[in-house]
Amino acid sequence: MSVPAGAVDTVGMFALAAAFPEQIADAVTRAAREVEQLEPFEPDAVLIAGMGGSGITGDIVVAATSPLMSVPVVVCKSYECPAFVGPETLVIAVSASGNTEETLQVATDALDAGGRLVAVTGEGQLAQLARSAGAAVFSVPVDIPQPRAALGAMLVPALVALERLGLYRGGATWIDLAVEQLRRRRDEIETGAQSSLPALIARKVGRTIPLIHGGGLVGAAAAQRWKTQVNENAKTAAWWAAQPELCHNEICGWGQNGDVTRQLITAIALRHDGEHPQIGRRFDLVGEIMGEVVADVVHVAAEGEGDLAQLLDLILVGDYMSLWLAAEIGVDPGPVPVLGQLKEALAGVA
Repeated sequence: MSVPAGAVDTVGMFALAAAFPEQIADAVTRAAREVEQLEPFEPDAVLIAGMGGSGITGDIVVAATSPLMSVPVVVCKSYECPAFVGPETLVIAVSASGNTEETLQVATDALDAGGRLVAVTGEGQLAQLARSAGAAVFSVPVDIPQPRAALGAMLVPALVALERLGLYRGGATWIDLAVEQLRRRRDEIETGAQSSLPALIARKVGRTIPLIHGGGLVGAAAAQRWKTQVNENAKTAAWWAAQPELCHNEICGWGQNGDVTRQLITAIALRHDGEHPQIGRRFDLVGEIMGEVVADVVHVAAEGEGDLAQLLDLILVGDYMSLWLAAEIGVDPGPVPVLGQLKEALAGVA
């Protein structure tokens, strides 16, 4: 595990990034036992509820499974449980801590509506709620210091549950292929260290603000994760956008104030094999436009077999990039005190 010289990393975020493939493999073993709690039924829809580092699980599930799913999958990142939830709805509530108030509200309301709850959590209130309702509980290791570092442990149970219910056919194979690719990419990054792709991108970004954009569901989910990892690990601003939507609105904002954007913005394009051909053309054209008004345009190509492998490959590169960026600007990537302060204020704690 390569940590930049002089980097401050009090909770071991670099080590957790390096262990991402093994975290997924361990989660597969654990979920294979715990999935027996889930009684087979035929869902008419799937709702995945979660916030922050837990909530990105839903976006990844949608991106990776949509081509194979026979029912709609909706992601909920708020307090409100959608009205369509009923006795034939699979509701996957994801919270590493088990105490996320928005997720608890959705899970409670989903149970009241007769929804089939599955909890993916450490302990806390969500596990208690699920067990009291006789619902399946998939465990998330409680020794992982930050939810965003437990992505593999939260993602796998959701995929395993969908496979058990016949919705994500071949899920075990796609997960295995993803683990293989993540190990390849991890080893490549660790061997390259300061000359690795994430380190090079971090140095290009430097003190600029990254604008990350990806194509389709896979690229959009990866871009969202890159953005939030930059926010939490490097404690700096970032934006994300999706192609082709970016070409219908956001690009209009890149013609003004070029003297400012050329100094402040680095555009990062996340590419993958599943892009529609027209999206590839849009990346090329947008790159030409942005090249005139931003500090740099960086392209990152996914590797691996299948949507899940390529999406997680992009995510691993982005996780490392955000950590290297934190090291470059002298920030400890682990603690996020402002989030704790917000939670305390919401709870009425002085």
